[in-house]
Amino acid sequence: MFTACELGVFDLLHEIEEPASAATIATRLNTSVDGMERLLNACVGLKLLKVDLKNNEGYYSNTDVSAVYLVKSSPRSLYHMMMLSNRTIYTLWHYLTQAVREGKSQYERAFGTSSKEIFETIYRSEEDMVAFVQAMDSIWNICGRDVLQAFDLSGFRTVCDIGGCAGGLTKQFLSTYNGSSVTIMDLPQVVQTAKKYIVTEDEQIHFLEGDFFNDPIPEADLFIVARIIHDWTEEKCLKLLRKMYQSCKTGGAVLLVEALLNEDRSGPVSSLLFSLNMLVQTEGKERTPSEYTKLLTDSGFRDIEVKATGKIYDAILGRK
Repeated sequence: MFTACELGVFDLLHEIEEPASAATIATRLNTSVDGMERLLNACVGLKLLKVDLKNNEGYYSNTDVSAVYLVKSSPRSLYHMMMLSNRTIYTLWHYLTQAVREGKSQYERAFGTSSKEIFETIYRSEEDMVAFVQAMDSIWNICGRDVLQAFDLSGFRTVCDIGGCAGGLTKQFLSTYNGSSVTIMDLPQVVQTAKKYIVTEDEQIHFLEGDFFNDPIPEADLFIVARIIHDWTEEKCLKLLRKMYQSCKTGGAVLLVEALLNEDRSGPVSSLLFSLNMLVQTEGKERTPSEYTKLLTDSGFRDIEVKATGKIYDAILGRK
């Protein structure tokens, strides 16, 4: 799947709008015919492509799934997430054995740098930064509404999306709950990329450049913290959550969006694999509902509620 995305197989089939042979696809994409045919047949086996035989020759076309999620121009495309996985995450997983032995991120071994310096290395070009920001936002096409509708958030008017990239989840929040305004706080290079290439500030969406560990966090009724807490150690999580508690208005809340583990850590498989992914990439891990409840409680929040969505990510709400 990663290779077919990188070579542009799904995009080409979308562009020509008719089934094509392996030879035609190989010529258009400058690959070997034999290699392309094997790749196409593997994608058929994965149900990412369809094949029709004519005169004993295969003619390939996109399935509905690949047309929606793997074609780069699709409104719901996950193409940029595929490329991030292909070029960064897949490389890091080559060092899973070392990560298990050492108990730490493998960025330095894989790329010659630490994860803290990632924006200055792997994402040093504007093109790479745009792809990264789009990748981070694209997942909300699948499960954004599920996590936002796990609780009734209609009463919160001023919202701060911590680490919200280009506002993929923010946009879904505003389309679900009218009348609110959202401040997206993220690193300067992320904000600058988002504002230049992806989204424009308006009366409902504002950007704030900053390091949420070291810079002031704006006051808000609701803090949305999606796929952030799982990056960090307990000590850093508590530091961040306590800062949000201090900036949270009385009667306000924090919404954590994370992939929950079962209390006995028996599953779900996707969350278990995400936790290994956090091992090779970050300082953090995936956690159980009780672990998130303790983090929030120790930070001052009360009335903690946990909702499993049945999708990739779940929702935890803590109130002040």
